[in-house]
Amino acid sequence: MYHVLLRDASFWDFLFRVDKDLAAQARQRGCSCGGRLHGANYPRKPRGGCTPLSESYGYRLSFCCDRDGCRKRTTPPSVRFLGRKVYLAAVVVLVAAMRQGPSPRRVRELTELFGADRRTIARWRDFWREHFPQTAFWKVKRGRFVRLAIADLPRALFEAFIHRSDSREDWRRLLEFLSPITITGGLAIKGIS
Repeated sequence: MYHVLLRDASFWDFLFRVDKDLAAQARQRGCSCGGRLHGANYPRKPRGGCTPLSESYGYRLSFCCDRDGCRKRTTPPSVRFLGRKVYLAAVVVLVAAMRQGPSPRRVRELTELFGADRRTIARWRDFWREHFPQTAFWKVKRGRFVRLAIADLPRALFEAFIHRSDSREDWRRLLEFLSPITITGGLAIKGIS
């Protein structure tokens, strides 16, 4: 049911528009040195979305400062990409949430739908249960959710935001909530330098 929206090309175009808005905000703030930011997008080869994805999914929006001596890169948060993962953010969240169950049949179905093999799905599950709860981001944000158990991640997050299977706005809210973990340092573990 939820996977139908992820097969809709217009859903991915919608997420790209959200990413462009996040990028415009970052560009408007400029570099911390006061310089202007110019486009310096990263090439990407994302997996898991509808086939074929629009050309806009061939890159991650990013900027570079125009001042000599600075040239600092600024990569805004993204709702399309979950950090450096090759699978699209919505796919990583949905598949890991759907995987919370004992059925090997479910793993086969998810593999067929999104192309992620059993080991990849297991890594995503480990990410949500072991790494994500240790991040500074989650330690600050978890108070927003009453009685959410780590074992229920990411399904509990998914259920907190997604109320209708076809709601692009629900997906936008969930992915924007997670967008701070998509930038450098966003997945830093609290207390580890």
